[in-house]
Amino acid sequence: MPMPPDQADIDETVTADDVAAAAGVSRWTVARAFKKDASISRKSREKVMAAAEALGYAPDLLAASLASDRSNLVAIITNDFSNPHKLVLLERLTRILWSNGWATLLVHMSDSEDASAALLAASQRRVDAAVVIGTRFDDRVLDTALGARRLKKLVIFARYSQNPNTLTIACDDSVAMRTIAAELHAKGYRRPLFVAGPDTQSAKLHRKNSFDACWREMTGDGVPVIHVGEYDFSAAFEGVLAAMRGYALDRRPDVLVCENDIIAIGAMDALRSRLGLRVPQDVGVTGFDDIPLAASPTYQLTTYRQPVTQMTEKLLEVLEGKRTEDVLLPGSFIPRSSA
Repeated sequence: MPMPPDQADIDETVTADDVAAAAGVSRWTVARAFKKDASISRKSREKVMAAAEALGYAPDLLAASLASDRSNLVAIITNDFSNPHKLVLLERLTRILWSNGWATLLVHMSDSEDASAALLAASQRRVDAAVVIGTRFDDRVLDTALGARRLKKLVIFARYSQNPNTLTIACDDSVAMRTIAAELHAKGYRRPLFVAGPDTQSAKLHRKNSFDACWREMTGDGVPVIHVGEYDFSAAFEGVLAAMRGYALDRRPDVLVCENDIIAIGAMDALRSRLGLRVPQDVGVTGFDDIPLAASPTYQLTTYRQPVTQMTEKLLEVLEGKRTEDVLLPGSFIPRSSA
């Protein structure tokens, strides 16, 4: 009996056996061709890949992960999408991981209460590791995830965690803030105000405390701090506007040291558009991250660039089992005209 027309046009699923026959190799050679770091000649791999492309074949990654207990899948758990640096991190992470044979799964963690669910979602997909680049989670949540053995590896990326069962890969904030403090002091700044992000119990940056410690060493004076509610433009704009209006003219800060670039950009716009102040003639501003907007003619933001590529390369070493300790890397001071 002939098949109905709608079924006759549907091709049967292409299997590894079909690829093997087309390439003139064994089924096991096909399997090795799709396995990262498997022993197979370049010629054989090319034959298999050409046949697979011609037939439209793709291996069943779930079945392969069940057989080998390895999926080559990394969950990236994040939030704070109003911070443009997150897009820089995501682009670099996913591009470098993909080029080295690692697929990625993006899990959106909207707030601290959502952290446990985000970690559970990652573990249910048999990922080899979860990389957290969000801000709103705490060590209690990490303990729960690790205690339940939900995740093989949990890496905190571009931030710091005190949890001994996680691994931190980050820019060395102590080195960075010492560099910024020395540069500002050498330029004659004496009344810094540190503009930090949310004051939460989540995995932290060490920039605020590091800058204060360095400034105390050089001058003997502590550094006042304000916190803005989010790592975004509007929160920084309103927070800096309110803080600067509270200072008498002769006690006004002469430089704002901002925890990241989007806070610095919001601060600069508040100073210029609402307070009528010039940057840097009246108040200098520094940032951190070196997002693309920082180099625009409108801002020309003096900042500190995180070594994101090198950090991702260290993450690859962790995924391959070649590294088991925390990694802190120095970045680069980027002098521009805002300070």
